[in-house]
Amino acid sequence: MTQVYEKVALIGLGLIAGSMGLAMKRAGLAGSIVGHAHTAKSRETALELGLVDAVFETAVEAAADADLVVLCVPVGVMGTVAAQIRPALKAGATVSDVGSVKAKVIEMVGEHLPDNVHFVPAHPIAGTENSGPNSGFAELFDKKWTILTPSPDTDEGEVAKLREFWEALGANVDIMEPEHHDMVLAVTSHVPHLIAYTMVGVADDLERVTDSEVINFSTGGFRDFTRIAASDPTMWRDVFLNNKEATLSILGRFTEELFDLQRAIRHGDGDQLFDHFTRTRAIRRSIVEAGHDTDADDFGRGQKKDD
Repeated sequence: MTQVYEKVALIGLGLIAGSMGLAMKRAGLAGSIVGHAHTAKSRETALELGLVDAVFETAVEAAADADLVVLCVPVGVMGTVAAQIRPALKAGATVSDVGSVKAKVIEMVGEHLPDNVHFVPAHPIAGTENSGPNSGFAELFDKKWTILTPSPDTDEGEVAKLREFWEALGANVDIMEPEHHDMVLAVTSHVPHLIAYTMVGVADDLERVTDSEVINFSTGGFRDFTRIAASDPTMWRDVFLNNKEATLSILGRFTEELFDLQRAIRHGDGDQLFDHFTRTRAIRRSIVEAGHDTDADDFGRGQKKDD
């Protein structure tokens, strides 16, 4: 693969940035990769693991003279970081991000960027419940989707260039309107995470269930809830605070469905339960057929790292 950007700066050095660094090196996409993390430990780890070629104590230093700057920080601080790096951004550079909320990120980041840089927001739909620079791996984005949400007046050549970059990292790429992206992700990711956090919290609060029983007798369903609920608290706090409208809309629909199922159970309506479970089972099969999971025992989680 040929080089796409001469210098890439990763602001934030967690799972996504670390995986990007390794995937870039695997494909030879950048002349140099630099990074910044808030803590000295993360900077040292990223350098030791070869995620980047150089690290800096400040985001401004990392962003200086970079052709591509990727904000890999929690959604809630992206505006602050954008304001910090503004003086260092060179004319013609592309600024992007990896946040799972797009409309609010565009609002927060866009107001701080100078007119002579290109802003192409992005969201790689990939990850694990692990965080930190030592959890990255080059294959994270392989055959996963990355969504770009550029504004209509963004330079088409720069959008195409970032698309080429993500495809070379192994991802499938699609382009969406920011608001549509946020609604889709509320359904596929945000509300499911909220439900998982809630269910694990319910189990923790039940006085009649001991900690050892929850751990020893966890079946696949609850085990999956705990896996999701182990995700980075800071990241998910910011996701919900910055995707309020879509999350509340889908959560309202979920509550209505839950009440319908509650009524069916109370009245012994087996036909409604069977029809509902049949419909949702078909969706699961479609996900497997699309290659986003596997029918293997334990959903394949003993064999691979997954979303």
